[in-house]
Amino acid sequence: MKEYKYRPFTFFALTFAFTWGFWIAAIFAGEELSLTFASLGLFVPATVAFTMVMTSKSRALKDDYKRKFFGLASIKPLNILLSVVLFFIIILVSILISLLFGQSTDQFSISGGFSFSVGGMPTLFLIILTALLEELGWRGYAEDAIASGCTWFKESVIFGIVWALWHFPLLFIPGMYPYNILHMNPLFALNFFISVMPLGFLFTWVYVKSGRSIFACMIFHFFVNFLQEQIAITQFTKCIETFVLIAATIIVVLTNKDLFFEKRHIGNILSEDKQVSHLY
Repeated sequence: MKEYKYRPFTFFALTFAFTWGFWIAAIFAGEELSLTFASLGLFVPATVAFTMVMTSKSRALKDDYKRKFFGLASIKPLNILLSVVLFFIIILVSILISLLFGQSTDQFSISGGFSFSVGGMPTLFLIILTALLEELGWRGYAEDAIASGCTWFKESVIFGIVWALWHFPLLFIPGMYPYNILHMNPLFALNFFISVMPLGFLFTWVYVKSGRSIFACMIFHFFVNFLQEQIAITQFTKCIETFVLIAATIIVVLTNKDLFFEKRHIGNILSEDKQVSHLY
């Protein structure tokens, strides 16, 4: 059977057009409608991915999508736990370094709240919804679409940049995290976008190590957002965290060279024997 030809440009063109369309509408809408448009924007990556898969006429692609979401056999709980612990350590190391710059030890405490909200929607629910919907889009189609023509390292670079740009309209939607930190200090907002790019490497690591599991990335995505919100880390320390995150990413890449630089999957990402090779 002929390998399905991924269409990354089509995916990202549709995703950006509809997401940004909803989010731009949210900027100018009233408080109640702003929540509706902001929420609709979150559904776009998952909706575009699902539509492209189901209209592809490729049985292999459809079966692969179902396997990645429903198939739990390839998930290695220890890998997911390791990734969550690694991110927790990144935060703790960042706080320790920040103490040298006069930041408070109160950062080791639980914040007890969240730094953003939209239209009264419970922030914890929004974090869960974000992890669910984004991963159905990014890991459901986007990451494989890019990686079908290059190494996972190059894919991580490309995806990290695109993922960061995708968040751009959130800078202007009242209540959203990028909006709030932009009004605190523009450098904090810039740091947010920079930090997203190395984070893309960690998601690739979790994804491939877990047999290309969407569910594994959902869990990791949730804990990344949750830990960032519930540990009382300051925005200054989050700038330090970006450098620690970059260092951790370099270590992950260097200790997983075969994962990031192998080319066996290129042009064969849906092949059953290639799926097995991704388990490492």
